Amino acid sequence: MPQTVTPWFELTADQRSLIGPLREFLKAEVAPGAVQRDETGEFPASIVKALGAMGVFGLQVPEEFGGAGLDTATSALVVEEVAAVDGSLALTVASHNSLCVGHLLAAADDAQRREWLPPLAAAERLGAWALTEPGAGSDAAALATKATRTSEGYEITGSKQFITQGTVGGVYVVMARTAEAAHGAARSDGISAFVLPGETPGLVRGKPEKKLGLRSSDTTPLVFDGVRVGGGALLGREGAAFADVARVLSGGRIGIGAMGIGLGRAALEKAGRYALERRQFGQALARHQAVAFKLAEMATELEAARLLVMKAAALRDAGRDHTLAAAMAKLKGSVAGVNACDAAIQVLGGYGYLRDYEVERYWRDARLTRIGEGTDEIQHLIIAREYLRQLE
Repeated sequence: MPQTVTPWFELTADQRSLIGPLREFLKAEVAPGAVQRDETGEFPASIVKALGAMGVFGLQVPEEFGGAGLDTATSALVVEEVAAVDGSLALTVASHNSLCVGHLLAAADDAQRREWLPPLAAAERLGAWALTEPGAGSDAAALATKATRTSEGYEITGSKQFITQGTVGGVYVVMARTAEAAHGAARSDGISAFVLPGETPGLVRGKPEKKLGLRSSDTTPLVFDGVRVGGGALLGREGAAFADVARVLSGGRIGIGAMGIGLGRAALEKAGRYALERRQFGQALARHQAVAFKLAEMATELEAARLLVMKAAALRDAGRDHTLAAAMAKLKGSVAGVNACDAAIQVLGGYGYLRDYEVERYWRDARLTRIGEGTDEIQHLIIAREYLRQLE
C-alpha cells in the first residue's frame, strides 16, 4: 500500500493535537480579558506563565533544553492562533521565540544554550532582542551602540528603541559595534551580538511607549550605560553578527506574516457572522453582492498569505534559502491582515468604528505588522533583489 502523506498545506495529526488544546485555552483564558488589557495596557504575566507551561515560549527549542522542539511551520500556526484572539500576546510569543530565542539557536555555543534556553523555554525569563536604535531602523547596519573591550570582556554603551519585552525581559540579546567597518567593506562588518540577563547593572529600561495598538505588549527604549559583560556573553564571532541578524529576521518575518493572518482571520470571522445576522433591504447583509464579494476577497487573500507562510516555513525547516519566501510571506501576510481588518470595519459600518465590536482593535494591532521586522518597503526591496538575482 502506498504511504499516506499529509500535504504540507494541511495540519498534521501532531499539529492538530497541539492547536486544539491551545485554541481552547485561548478561548477560555485569553479572550475574556483581551479588550480590558487593550484599554489598560496591562501585561498578561499570568497568561504568559501558563503558556510557558504549555511549551508556547519554547516552540523551536530542542527538547534537551526544555523546549517543544517544533518546526517553523507549527510555530507559525501557533502564532496565528494566538493572534486571532489577542494580537499583543501574539507579538510577545512571536518576538520571544523568533528573535531572542532564534538568535541563541543560530549563534550560541553549547554552554550558552544550556544557560539561557531552559529558562526562556519555560517563560521563567522572557526574551528581548535589541537591534533597532533611534537612528538605525530600516538601516540596521547604521547602529551606533558600541561594545569596547575590557580586561574581563566588554563594556556596552548606547541606546535602543522600540524593544519588545524591553521592560519585562529577563534575557537580552544586544547588537553593538565592536569595530568600525574597514574601508571598502560592508557597513555591517564589525557588529557583534551579546547575551545578558535583565538584572545587569547599567541596563536602564525606559518608559513603556504609548502605542496605536498592541497595547498590552511591552515596548520600551533601552539605555546601556556602561554595561559590563564577560567574554562569555559574546554570541558567535566578534564583528560577524550581522549574518546571524539577517537569518533571525528572515525567521521572524515568517512569524509576523502569521500574526497578520491571525488578526485578519479574526476580523473576517467577525465580519462574516455580522453579515449573516444583520438585515438590510429585506435580506441578510451577506446576501448583498457588494458585501459577499468583499468577504470572498478577504478569505482568498488570507488563504494565499497562509500558503506563502507555510512555504517559507517549509524552506526554512529544510535548511534551504528562504530569504525571498520569508519576505513575500511577511509582506503578503501583513498586508492581507490589515486589509481584512479594514474591510471588516467597512462591513460592520458604524458598529465597526465602535470599540465594543473589536474589529477596530484588530486593525490597530495588525497595522504594526506592516512596520515591524522590516517595513513593506524593505520587503519590496528584498523581493526585487532576490528575484533579480535569480535571473543573473
